Amino acid sequence: MPKPKRSANNPKGQVAEGVAHASRDLAVAPVTAARRMLPEDREQQIVEKAIEHFAIHGFSGSTRELAKQIGVTQPLLYRYFPSKEALIDRVYNEIYRWDSQWESLIADRSIPLQERLCTLYKAYSHVILQREWIRTFIFAGLTREGINTRYLDKLRERVFGPVMRELRVAYDIPSPRTRAAQEAELELIWSLHASIFYIGMRRWVYGLPVPKDLDAHVERMIDVFLNGTPAVLKKMTPAGASRVRSAS
Repeated sequence: MPKPKRSANNPKGQVAEGVAHASRDLAVAPVTAARRMLPEDREQQIVEKAIEHFAIHGFSGSTRELAKQIGVTQPLLYRYFPSKEALIDRVYNEIYRWDSQWESLIADRSIPLQERLCTLYKAYSHVILQREWIRTFIFAGLTREGINTRYLDKLRERVFGPVMRELRVAYDIPSPRTRAAQEAELELIWSLHASIFYIGMRRWVYGLPVPKDLDAHVERMIDVFLNGTPAVLKKMTPAGASRVRSAS
C-alpha cells in the first residue's frame, strides 16, 4: 500500500529541508568567501601558491599551466602579475629575505669574532634551511640563473668579504696580494657556506636525516673554520708581507 505524502506543514519535513539547505549553504560558502577576498589577500594567496608550485615543479612551464596549478585563471594571474618574471621576482623577495643586522654584526669588533660568527650563522641557517628556500634555489640554479646570481652577489659582497676581512684582523693576517690568493681565500669561506647549505640539501632534496640540534652543529662548524682557515691563510702569506692591524 503506498505511503501517504507528507504535508507541507509536516514539522519533520521542514527540518529535513532546512538541513539540506544548510548543507548547500556550507558547501557554497568557501567559494563565495574566496571570490570576495580583498585584492591584497588574493595577491598574497597567489604568491604563496606560486611558492609551493615552484618548490615542487621548478620554474619551467607556461603561465597557463602555472595558473591552473595554483588554482586561478590566467587572466586573474595577469591582473596581479603582468608576466611570469614579475611573479618570480615577487617570490624571490618573499623567500630570500635579507637581514641587514647580519652586516652590522660582522663589523662589530666589540664582540669576539667566534661569537659574532656563531650568532650570524645560526640566524642565517634558520633562514635558508627551509623547504621552499632550498628547493626553489636549486630549481632556480637549473633554469633561472638570475635569481641565484642576484642572491649570491649580495652574499659575496655583504658576508664573504667582510667575514674574511674580520678574520684577517683578528688573526693578524695580511690581505691577499694576487688574484689567485683572493680566489683561494674566497674558496675557504665558500666551504663554510656550502656545508651549511648542504644540510638543507640532505633534508629537502635527498630526504636524509640531518642534525637535530642545528645551533650546536653550526657552532662546531665555526670551530672547524676558525681552527683551520687562519692557519691556511698564514701558510699562503708570502714572507715579509705586512700584517693587518686592528682599528683602534
